[in-house]
Amino acid sequence: MEKVLMKGNEAIAEAAVMAGCKHFFGYPITPQNELAAYMSQRMPRVGGTYLQAESEIAAINMVIGAAAAGVRAMTSSSSPGIALKSEGLSYLAGCDLPAVLVNVQRAGPGLGGIQPSQADYFMAVKGGGHGDFHTVVFAPNSIQEMVDYTFAAFDIAEKYRVTVMLLTDGILGQMMEPVALIAPETKAPAEKPWAVTGTKGARPKNIVNSLYLSPELLEKVNIARFERYDEIKRNETRCELYKTDDAEICVVAYGAASRISRNAVEMARAKGIRAGLIRPITLWPFPSDAILEAADRVKAFTVVEMSMGQMIQDVELAARCKKPVNLCFRTGGMVPSPEEVLKSIEEVLR
Repeated sequence: MEKVLMKGNEAIAEAAVMAGCKHFFGYPITPQNELAAYMSQRMPRVGGTYLQAESEIAAINMVIGAAAAGVRAMTSSSSPGIALKSEGLSYLAGCDLPAVLVNVQRAGPGLGGIQPSQADYFMAVKGGGHGDFHTVVFAPNSIQEMVDYTFAAFDIAEKYRVTVMLLTDGILGQMMEPVALIAPETKAPAEKPWAVTGTKGARPKNIVNSLYLSPELLEKVNIARFERYDEIKRNETRCELYKTDDAEICVVAYGAASRISRNAVEMARAKGIRAGLIRPITLWPFPSDAILEAADRVKAFTVVEMSMGQMIQDVELAARCKKPVNLCFRTGGMVPSPEEVLKSIEEVLR
């Protein structure tokens, strides 16, 4: 199989084009600028639209307009820019519109620094805006997965009419790896009867709206949306289990931190410690069942994060207090080493 050496940000952009995305709206911010720059060249060549908006807020609102017309649209940014887009994410959810969003995380709070971080977990997984809604969140840990889950993101967004986020970081966005660019077999709906495309006198008007003055009606709409979320949980929850069958301690990590953690698991095994790794691929829906099942077998968990600790709360909830949950972290743009993760593994087993 022929592979191409690509940078992570550019691989996502090319995958989006291959997935049928014809409309990209963005605003510059490090460390995701290569994605937007790539789109500025590719969109005109495929008959699409590239528009550098006047702000992050404008960009997400342009995505809303394109999504309402039933076309595949996306935007990308980094942590402060995603925060600015949060109102638009609420409107996308309230209008039940499909869209794809990329967050190449940087360190914070505030402007922080441009170094890699995983400190946006809460913002991505716990809503990212106001109101009752969820965003589907993929956390790839390789450039190939960034391609594959970009394909999946567009299909899932349209299947369930939700926003899907690819949550990466400065490491994955800037690193290069060989990738296989295989055109996806799209699972896009053949028809989008909800889209605002003009009636041509053949159907009633479609209205895209998130305002419901009747609380009884709004309640019904929200409950129906969460029934769709339950379907997503059943069908789309994904994780990787690595050497967990006989593990006495289980490391839980996602994204770039999971690559480091996998090395630490190998180092622990070389010292006779039966370590394993659970890697959430979807952060929402979170693979709680895999954590709970492991909690019946292992002695403890070690959660590895490039933040002060955010995913650890979901691991603790999933484990239901059955086993201790320890945190190994670096923050502010610092990256944990395999040796630091190994030390955490050894400490929690003492």
